[in-house]
Amino acid sequence: MEFYLIRHPLPAVAPGTCYGRTDLDVAEDVAAVAARIAPALPENVVLYTSPLQRCRKLAQALHPSPRADARLQEMDFGQWEMRPWDAIGRTTINAWVADRLGYRPPGGETVGELQARVLMFLDECSASGHPAVALVTHAGVIKVLSGALRGLAPAAWFSLEFEYGSVTRLKW
Repeated sequence: MEFYLIRHPLPAVAPGTCYGRTDLDVAEDVAAVAARIAPALPENVVLYTSPLQRCRKLAQALHPSPRADARLQEMDFGQWEMRPWDAIGRTTINAWVADRLGYRPPGGETVGELQARVLMFLDECSASGHPAVALVTHAGVIKVLSGALRGLAPAAWFSLEFEYGSVTRLKW
C-alpha cells in the first residue's frame, strides 16, 4: 500500500504562535499548491483529510470527494493554542520535551494520545484494501505516520520536518 502524506499550505497565523487544533485559514493560494501537488498523486487515489480548513481546502482542490476524518487533526495544545511559544515559558516547554509522549498541555492532549488516534486510523486504512491513499493533514500527524510506516522510535520521528504543501510518499 502506498501513502501520500500531504502537509497543508502555510496557515494564516503569526510566526512563533502555538497552534494545533485551532481551525486556521491558509495564507497561500490553495489552487497553486494543489496544481503543484496533483501530478505526484496516482489517478483515482482515495483522499482523506483533516476537517480543519487549512487541510480541507487543499483536499477539495485535489479531489472531487475527499473524506474528512477527525483523527487526522493536529494535536490539541489546549490552553497553549494561539499563544506565542515564548509566552508559554521555557520551563513548561522543557517539561513537555522531556516527556513528549506523556506530557499534557493544560486542557490539551498528549502526543501519545495523538499517536493512538492516528495509528487507529492507519490500521483501518490499511485494512481497506486501497492500493494508494492520500492524506491531507498536519505535521504532527505526518510525523506519527512516517514513524509508524518507517518503523522509527518516537525519538526519531519527533525530529522529522515537513514543509507546508509538501508530499511524502511511503510504501507499507
